[in-house]
Amino acid sequence: TWHIPVAVLGSMAVFSGILWVADPLHYMNPLFHLLTGGALLGALFMATDYVTSPMTSRGMLIYGAGIGIITILIRVWGAYPEGMSFAILIMNAVVPLINKYVKPKRFGAAAVR
Repeated sequence: TWHIPVAVLGSMAVFSGILWVADPLHYMNPLFHLLTGGALLGALFMATDYVTSPMTSRGMLIYGAGIGIITILIRVWGAYPEGMSFAILIMNAVVPLINKYVKPKRFGAAAVR
């Protein structure tokens, strides 16, 4: 589905755009972050693996946004120039928690108050 790639690239663009607007002399343009390194490869092919990605569309958006934010954090303040693979591995570890908290209600179940 489109949820994970759009969330990854969108969160990368928004977070790097905030940094770039805050200090354009110190931080790179958001387009640079989207088109360099493994951003497109990771967002389109690596992050969308069926086995390690969340089951619901809301979970996929959370998962993708987490990957995008962690990627920019590693690129800007980390010791490595590319953070996509590390971000995917970190968010793969969080997927069971995402699935637990965003699973849909069972059909016929009473609403929890």
